[in-house]
Amino acid sequence: MGIMKKLSILAQAAKYDRVCGKDNKGAIKAGTSNDINNFIFYSPCNGGGYVPLLKVLFTNICINDCKYCFNRRSNDIERAIFKPAELAKLTYELYRKGQIKGLFLSSGIYKNPDYTMELMISTTKILRGIFDFDGYIHLKIIPGTSPDLIKVAMSLATRVSCNIELPTEESLNLLAPDKTARDIISALKSVRYNALEHNINISTTTQLIIGATPESDATILKLANTLYSDNLAKRVYYSAYIPVNPGVLPDVTNPPLLREHRLYQADWLIRFYGFKVEDIFQGTENLSNEMDPKMLWALRNMHIFPIDVKRAPYDRLILVPGIGPKTAKKIIKARREGYLDEQGLKRIGISLTRAREFITIGGKPLPQEQPSNEKLKNKFSSRTRQLALF
Repeated sequence: MGIMKKLSILAQAAKYDRVCGKDNKGAIKAGTSNDINNFIFYSPCNGGGYVPLLKVLFTNICINDCKYCFNRRSNDIERAIFKPAELAKLTYELYRKGQIKGLFLSSGIYKNPDYTMELMISTTKILRGIFDFDGYIHLKIIPGTSPDLIKVAMSLATRVSCNIELPTEESLNLLAPDKTARDIISALKSVRYNALEHNINISTTTQLIIGATPESDATILKLANTLYSDNLAKRVYYSAYIPVNPGVLPDVTNPPLLREHRLYQADWLIRFYGFKVEDIFQGTENLSNEMDPKMLWALRNMHIFPIDVKRAPYDRLILVPGIGPKTAKKIIKARREGYLDEQGLKRIGISLTRAREFITIGGKPLPQEQPSNEKLKNKFSSRTRQLALF
């Protein structure tokens, strides 16, 4: 099988793993096109923009039969496997030509976890050692891989990840009977141990599938919070369940993309705003479809508002809808340097549409906007929905 044929199969098979980014600017297309741009994934950066990566599986041959996975062993699909040298050369050539900035490499489990990991490591060693490749490399750690191989993988990669996949062990047993939660957590613990004991500066991520099983949002976020608290993952990615195996799991006509979005918003509150899981839910088990979790929390806790932007400390400012960590710091800087008024807040980038009812300036409330008829209609509709939540 030619390398372009392998690439078309294995790039297409890799599209279901979303750990390296929530959105994809350039879609990986199906088929066997010889246009290499069809197989480049654009991963979003934290600071904005996108980084082009070759995102591919080493092989889609797999000994596991996970019910949610397109590459499960019982599926009748075309299979392929790279040789380490050919994948390393392909990656380097694309990098040399400026078409990619790095490699995202995952794999089905070929023979066993250690054998598969060795093949992926061999590819990376050729890239780093023979081609002097200094670009980004994200390696997926196969659950069940020995700690020694995980250490080697970490010494070569820029980032590693190991997907938890499902929120509870019961769901994992039901949908992925060949996997164990013990192996997955053990892999994440090995990464943490090596990072601390051998001073390897590397970030770790994981992924959860949302909507394939009935766990609540609270259960999902409690797991994510535990992973953050235990330093087992720097980032948890949430992937709305999309059925790829007809007749195996319920056919979801509309993947829960809004739910996925709300989980990212709540996750952000935990990681950067100091919220606890119980703060976000307050007696409920699931996030609201109608309203983002920060706004809903603020409406449920009106006793702490309004907050005076001229006097409030940072940890109070970030509680205001429309004010985030960056803009809170800008407010503190602006009030040290001079006069702070409504126009100044707008220049800083505060969303006054969201923040207006939750803040004062020097103890004085902001004047109400003079909305258009359309804005009045939308505001009335929004308030009606808000009241229905209480």
